[in-house]
Amino acid sequence: MPDDDRERLTAAELGGPLGERATLVQFSSAFCAPCRATRRVLDDVAGMVEGVRHVEIDAEAQLGLVRRLRVLKTPTVLVLDAQGAIVRRASGQPRRADVIAALGAAVQPA
Repeated sequence: MPDDDRERLTAAELGGPLGERATLVQFSSAFCAPCRATRRVLDDVAGMVEGVRHVEIDAEAQLGLVRRLRVLKTPTVLVLDAQGAIVRRASGQPRRADVIAALGAAVQPA
């Protein structure tokens, strides 16, 4: 998909700055057990890769964004590049190795 056609998220929509190299966006809900495990995985990966930020969004509090991005279940994880373009998307609890691989598509060499 050409860069110009990718959906983008802004710092304002995320409630904070984008990661310098990439951002892991997690849509969660209050009673979602897989969301807690996903939070741990994404926090770990963001801590391992310099310039990567993890942002968790309460899906119930951001229904407009959920609808726009067609988030159908929690957890849903979006991987954004440094400009906020969505480069990968997955639903369900991710494996650490899959998150690291997905970051490879978003992170530019330091």
